[in-house]
Amino acid sequence: MHKILLFTLFQVLICLTINVYAQDCDVSVKDDRGKMKPWTEGAANSKAYRNLFLEAGYSQEAIDEKLEKAWYDLFEGPDRVYFEVEDSLAYVSDLKNKDARTEGLSYGLMVAVQLDKKEVFDRLWRWTVKYMQHQEGPSSGYFAWSVDPKTGIKNSDGSASDGELYFITSLLFASNRWGNKTNINYYAEARRILDAMWRKNGTEGVKNVLNTEHVQITFVPHEGGYDWTDPSYHVPAFFEIWSAYAKDGHEKFYQAAADTARAFLHRTTHPKTALTPDYAEFSGEPHSRGKMGDAFRYDSWRVPMNIAMDYSWYAKDRQWQQKYANRIQDFFFCEGLKTYVDQYNIDGSTPSWILSAGGYEKLRHSLGLVSTLGSASLMATHPKGWKFVDEVWNAKLEPYDDGYFDPYFDGFLYLFSLMHLSGNYQIITPEN
Repeated sequence: MHKILLFTLFQVLICLTINVYAQDCDVSVKDDRGKMKPWTEGAANSKAYRNLFLEAGYSQEAIDEKLEKAWYDLFEGPDRVYFEVEDSLAYVSDLKNKDARTEGLSYGLMVAVQLDKKEVFDRLWRWTVKYMQHQEGPSSGYFAWSVDPKTGIKNSDGSASDGELYFITSLLFASNRWGNKTNINYYAEARRILDAMWRKNGTEGVKNVLNTEHVQITFVPHEGGYDWTDPSYHVPAFFEIWSAYAKDGHEKFYQAAADTARAFLHRTTHPKTALTPDYAEFSGEPHSRGKMGDAFRYDSWRVPMNIAMDYSWYAKDRQWQQKYANRIQDFFFCEGLKTYVDQYNIDGSTPSWILSAGGYEKLRHSLGLVSTLGSASLMATHPKGWKFVDEVWNAKLEPYDDGYFDPYFDGFLYLFSLMHLSGNYQIITPEN
């Protein structure tokens, strides 16, 4: 009898395990709005951007109010992450880590240029140049990834490649939107970074942001991080922008980098769950040289949004990107639309350890991930994509039940998602 019970329990455990790894749950969903019908032409050609909130049934007035509220919360409200200092400077702070990061400054710049906030953009850029950018030495033109905003002292002289990626793209957009004859020559600033990047020859370990052998963005442009990468840094749409507007003689390389990034994303996403590791080898395999980065954690949240951006702007990889959106939304739907957590092994199992944030070591249903999964609906073909849009619409930037609150990372991913889903995250051309 005991043997039979043990065998039955073993069978139950096996079935539960299969359900976790294979996601054999019922992913069928009925929605009055029917199957989603992603556009088949990118905005680069169509000059049009999809307002998925409007399609979902929300009014344009309510959409505009929600976007304005998100801007207010991050840049003006009592829990803002944007701070004006001195006469004409401002910075963005990762409040939970008490520093200013190239990630945050570059996100602030991208939001400002997208929403036509020139004064905010200029303030942020002046602070970035003054306190983050190296003016001499082997790292000249690059940026220190972390600075103490109270003292202006660099916490680290090293660079993180995603900062340079966003800085260059934001500056090219600013040049297209506002021209270069006001108080800042945005194009010259972008070219300064790009030209410096191409001059890096390994002196004191400083290298190109892009690994020229593998034609992929590096984790950091330094020895030790030049020969591997971060999947969330692979933003094909941005390399398309560089190819079109940098005009530095490397246009073909940037186009190749966009194509290579798309191919890399195919390799690094799990075939069943569509999850990606935080860090990866150029082959796409999880980064194997240390404990960090082999699982789907905070960095990886950004991947669905980056792929959605590429679909919206260029739609050059439509078939795979649509299947990717369906796969990753299926996985999280099976985990529970309102209860899925924010860290997994890429096969969908629970990781053996939890990466802490803000002093909290806890799995939670995070706003940042809710937001990026919603943006994936721009590519989705199944009815459940509407449910993920609704989840973003109903989400709020507010403290969690245990007191944890991150208006910085959660906040920016939420704002970016609102911009994507309302058609307000666009290719800014000189014609605009």
